[in-house]
Amino acid sequence: MLCGFSVTTSSIVSSAVKIFQGRFGRVALLDMNAPLVGHAHHHCHILIKAGGVDGAFRVRGELAPLTDDLAVLVNAWEHHAYEHPAPPAQNTLILALYIEPGWLAEIQRSLALSSHPRFFPKSTVKLNAVTRKNVEEFVLELWWADEVSPGRLEHLLFELIIEVIESCSGWRDLSSLLKSRPPAAMDPRIRQTIAVMKQDVAGDFDVDDLADKAGLSRAHFFTLFQRDTQVTPLVYANVLRFEAAVQRLTQGRDSVGDIAHDLGFSAPSHFSRFFRAHLGITPTDYRRVVNLFDPPAEGADLL
Repeated sequence: MLCGFSVTTSSIVSSAVKIFQGRFGRVALLDMNAPLVGHAHHHCHILIKAGGVDGAFRVRGELAPLTDDLAVLVNAWEHHAYEHPAPPAQNTLILALYIEPGWLAEIQRSLALSSHPRFFPKSTVKLNAVTRKNVEEFVLELWWADEVSPGRLEHLLFELIIEVIESCSGWRDLSSLLKSRPPAAMDPRIRQTIAVMKQDVAGDFDVDDLADKAGLSRAHFFTLFQRDTQVTPLVYANVLRFEAAVQRLTQGRDSVGDIAHDLGFSAPSHFSRFFRAHLGITPTDYRRVVNLFDPPAEGADLL
């Protein structure tokens, strides 16, 4: 466990300690004591243990331990699920980084492929003593600081990401990445299906209906969709709905009930269960703890 961190054992409900959201994506300190459903993100996803007992994620069908020495790496659109092997009374404090690939590419062009489904060749990476110390300092600053400037947060976040992925992604050699992992062209019928799904994130999508509109059999449609997106149509639809929920919760003042209705949930309680199953907290909790960051002032140096 990182020095100086303790995790409460009195609660039986996972919670968020801090969440920061900005053009970089999201940075969350999550106090977890229950598993999450299988899901995915368009983000480049890094998970680091900040305290408590060891945890684990199911990535690529295998268990990826989350320990003091091992961070978990999840590629964009890679299906994964949090598993809490410890009893519910024992929590795991997780520093969860949901990083926008476009933000990384703006800072360092050779990170342009961080959105590629095989950017991380392995689902875990070993953390050395220096990186563990820097993780602790990063978490302490987020935890205790009343205010963190956007420029400083982005600088610290970028430096931490580079430290974690330095030994495992080959990100500095863009040409090698392009040769070894050429992006596959998406089938135009799947591209059109995704466009339809994005236009109506509240829609109750039926695979047979989507396949029929694409002019494909159900089996062929399902195979092509998974090949091109790495996930099933249902998981993809849930990703769109979850991200739409996050935007609505942070970009406006609509009630949780109104957001639930607009996103196709028959009751706010169903929306709350959906949200908790994907992040471990309720929509109300997310809105309460999130800190929104505007972009740094023009010309701010992040490197």
